[in-house]
Amino acid sequence: MGIKTARSTVGWPQKSGAHYNQRPTAPTSRKVCSYWLEGRCNRNPCRFLHDASLPRNVYRRAAKQSSYMPEDRSGKGPESSPVNSASSTSRERGDLSKDKNPQKPQGKVCHYWMLGNCVKGDSCPFLHSWFHGVDFALLAKPEGHKQGVSGIALPSGSTKLYSGSKDGTARIWYCHTGKCDQVINLGGEVGCFTCEGPWVFIGMPNTIKAWNIQNGASYDIGGPVGQVHALEVAKNMLFAGALDGAILVWKGGSEADPFQMAAPLMGHTRGVVSLTIGRDRLYSGSIDRTIRVWDLNTLECVQELVGHTDVVMSLLCWDQYLISCSLDQTVKVWGVATEGGSLEVAYTHHEDHGILALSGLMDACGKPVLLCACNDNTVRLYELPSFTERGKIFSRREVRTLQTAPGGLFFTGDAAGMLTVWKWLDSPKSQKEQLPHSMESC
Repeated sequence: MGIKTARSTVGWPQKSGAHYNQRPTAPTSRKVCSYWLEGRCNRNPCRFLHDASLPRNVYRRAAKQSSYMPEDRSGKGPESSPVNSASSTSRERGDLSKDKNPQKPQGKVCHYWMLGNCVKGDSCPFLHSWFHGVDFALLAKPEGHKQGVSGIALPSGSTKLYSGSKDGTARIWYCHTGKCDQVINLGGEVGCFTCEGPWVFIGMPNTIKAWNIQNGASYDIGGPVGQVHALEVAKNMLFAGALDGAILVWKGGSEADPFQMAAPLMGHTRGVVSLTIGRDRLYSGSIDRTIRVWDLNTLECVQELVGHTDVVMSLLCWDQYLISCSLDQTVKVWGVATEGGSLEVAYTHHEDHGILALSGLMDACGKPVLLCACNDNTVRLYELPSFTERGKIFSRREVRTLQTAPGGLFFTGDAAGMLTVWKWLDSPKSQKEQLPHSMESC
C-alpha cells in the first residue's frame, strides 16, 4: 500500500544545569530539601541542601522560576504554535511578552490543570487544553456518568445522543444543548452500544437489551455468557461476542418475536471483544489474539488472521482494508494480497502504549482520519494512508469508547465517566482535494 510513517515533534530549548544550581547563600542544614527533590521549593536561600550531586533529571528551581521548564529564549510566542487551546486566555489578550508566553510542548498536558489545581496559570510550561491540533474543536463535555463510559450511539434520524456506563445507567442527551434528557437504570454494567434504524442495542452481563426509540418497545435477549463487549448488525442479523468465545446470532423474525436465535459462530478459544462488518464479511477480534473472518451469506469462517501478540481490542473497515489494534501496542493494516482474497498484513504502525479503540471519519477535505485511543489517556488522530499525525486528545483516564456521526461530529468516552463531543472544523475553500476512500466505523 506504500504507507509511510510521518511524525512531527516540537523541540524545547534547554539551559545548562548550572542555571538551576545558583545558591546565593549556603544552607544551614545538611538535610536535603524534600520540596527541592520534587522541584517545588520556592525559597532562595533555603535552609536545606539543594544537592547538585543528585541525578540531573531532577528539576532545580532558582528564585521565582518555573519548577518544570526554563523560559523560552527562541523568540517564538504561542502564536507560532499549532496548539489549539480552548481554555487559554493569554492568546486572546495578546498583552503578554514573548518571554512570558513560552511555546507549549505539543505532547504534554498539565495534569494539575486537568484536576483543576494548577497555580501557574499562563506561566505553566505545559498545555492547559484537552487537545492540540488545528482541524477540530471541543464542543461540549456533558457530565453525569459516575463510572466509565462504555457505549455511545447516535441513532439515524435522531436528535438525541445515547450513552451507557459501567455505573449501570444509560443517559439520553439533547445533541444541541448537551443537557441530559433522561437517565435509565439498567441494573447492570453496560459493555457496549450499537444502533440500527430505530433500534438501540445494549450489551449487558448475560443479556442484550433491545430498545425501539420510535415505538418504545423493549426486549431482553438472553443467551450470552458473561459481559457482552461487542455488538454488530448486518443483513437483518444481530451479532454479539460472548466471553466463552462464541459469537451469538439472532435473525429478524415476526413482530411478536423479532429476534430469533440462529446457530452460534464457533472458533475463538477465548472471549470475543471486538466486531466489525464490511464487504459482506464479519470480522471478530478476541482475547485469544486472533481475528476471524466470517462470510455473512454462509456464516462460515473463511480465514483466521494471526499477527497480534495480545488482545485484539478493536476492528475497523477502511476501503478494501481491515484495520486492527491491540494491547501489543500496534495497529495493523490488513490487505488482500493473494488471488484467493485472503488478507495479509500490509503495514504495521507502532505506538508506545497499548491501543484500546479505533474509529474513523472523513475530514472536511474528504481525507480519511483514524482515531486511535491509547491506554496512556490520549487519543491520537492519524491521516490515512500515511499515518501522518493530525492531533492529539487528552483525558483524565483512558478513552475506551469512540463513536463518529454525520456532520463531522465524533465522541469520546473515558474510564472516569466523561463524555466529550468534538467536531471537525471547516477547511479553507481553496482545498478541493478528495480521496476515493470510504470509512465504515465500528
